[in-house]
Amino acid sequence: MKVEVKLPALGDSDTTEVTVSFWYFDTGEKVSEGDDLLEVLTDKAAFNVPAPASGKLVETSADEGQAVKVGDILGRIETEQ
Repeated sequence: MKVEVKLPALGDSDTTEVTVSFWYFDTGEKVSEGDDLLEVLTDKAAFNVPAPASGKLVETSADEGQAVKVGDILGRIETEQ
């Protein structure tokens, strides 16, 4: 089953758009639920986006340097279930 990695709402409710700083994992690598998958930047701080499930990162939809909005799909993880 594929699980979507979405940009969650961040601490500041006024922040609706961030920039992808970098991915901690490459596609094809195994990740565990809760691992930091990528870092995103606002104009005030950096945040890590955790993996919502364990499995293999099979797709990254947001490139480093790309602006994304809360709720956007950033990637997909293929689980063993």
